[in-house]
Amino acid sequence: MRSVQITGTGELVELSRRLRSAGGARLRQNMTRRVRRAAEPLHRDLQTAIATLPISSQGGRGRGGPSPTSRPLRATIAAAIRISVRTGGNPGARVWIDRAALPVDLRGMPAALNTGRVRHPVFGNRRRWVQQTAPPLWWDRTVRQHTPRMQAEVARVLDDVRRQLE
Repeated sequence: MRSVQITGTGELVELSRRLRSAGGARLRQNMTRRVRRAAEPLHRDLQTAIATLPISSQGGRGRGGPSPTSRPLRATIAAAIRISVRTGGNPGARVWIDRAALPVDLRGMPAALNTGRVRHPVFGNRRRWVQQTAPPLWWDRTVRQHTPRMQAEVARVLDDVRRQLE
C-alpha cells in the first residue's frame, strides 16, 4: 500500500520556483490551502472506508465481541491517516498512513487489511490462530475514485496561481 501523491509535475515545480522568486508568501499560502482542500475529501473518505470496513471471522464457534483493549483497530488506523502539502523542492500533496502514530503491533495492519486477509493469534495465544477477512483493496479503491477529481482540482489551482503571477 502506497501513499497517494500528486507531485513532481513540471508545472508544479516551475510554479514553485516562480512563487519563491516573486516572494509571494500570501500567494503560496493560498496555493497550499487550496491543494490541501483538494486532498481533504480523499482523506475523509479513506477514514470512513477503514472505519466502516466489515471484518468477518472464518468459521469458529461464533464467539467474539468487543475488543478487550482500549484501542479499537479501525478507529486507530483512521486516526493515523494524514495529509501533507509541500511547496518547496518537491511540491505537491500527499495522503498517507503515519505508521509512527500506530501502536507497534498494528503498524503492518493497514497493508494486511488492504489485502483482505488478516491472520493473528487469538488474544495473543500463539498456539491458537484465527483468520479474518475484509473486502480487499479498501485503500486502492478509494484512491482510484478520487484521483481524477484531485488532479483536475490541482490543475485548476495551478492555472489560477500562474495567472496571478503573470
